Amino acid sequence: MEKEKMKAIIEAILFASGDEIPITKIMAALELSKEDASKILEEMQEDYQKDNRGIELIKVNGYYQLATKKEYYNYLYPIFDKRGKPTLSNASMETLAIIAYNPRISRAEIESIRGVSSDGIIYKLMEYGLIEVAGKSDLPGKPTVYSVTKNFMKLFDLSTLDDLPELPRYKVDENRQIVLDDIIEQKEEKEENLSNENNIEEEENLNNNGKEWW
Repeated sequence: MEKEKMKAIIEAILFASGDEIPITKIMAALELSKEDASKILEEMQEDYQKDNRGIELIKVNGYYQLATKKEYYNYLYPIFDKRGKPTLSNASMETLAIIAYNPRISRAEIESIRGVSSDGIIYKLMEYGLIEVAGKSDLPGKPTVYSVTKNFMKLFDLSTLDDLPELPRYKVDENRQIVLDDIIEQKEEKEENLSNENNIEEEENLNNNGKEWW
């Protein structure tokens, strides 16, 4: 079967579904290996990135879906007003980030990190479909744990959670204050350079004194 025809079939499958489709179903429909199916889907993603296309092919955790390009959101909103993006406060973004970087985290653990109650925010994020219940923890009392959803991945253009920006490393100093590792390393490096410079200066002074004695 020609590649362009296979692309057309995949497009039809994705359009008819209107939802995420696992690559395994595409493989089965076209009798393709995972490698071949992935190559075709990657080519389709490149095709949809052209300026004359209003949709794109997104990938989330091995699932594929056709979606409208974000730059055309303002044109869609007047017609599909129910598709409005959630308005996230700073507290909501903070809670969402904690859950994204700590999958399967409990409410108590979230509140321990934030230092304030997070019940209302958790309910709101669940209402928006950005987080979901991910089971029970093995901790005493078996508290409910939360993880981000595919909607979160789509909203922030992530294929997997590995695409999240790397967090700064930190240490806790003697005063129980958080200090970034990068800052500590820079400070230690400066102190080491200063120490080396002092050693060199002392050595030069000793050499000079020795010469004067002779």
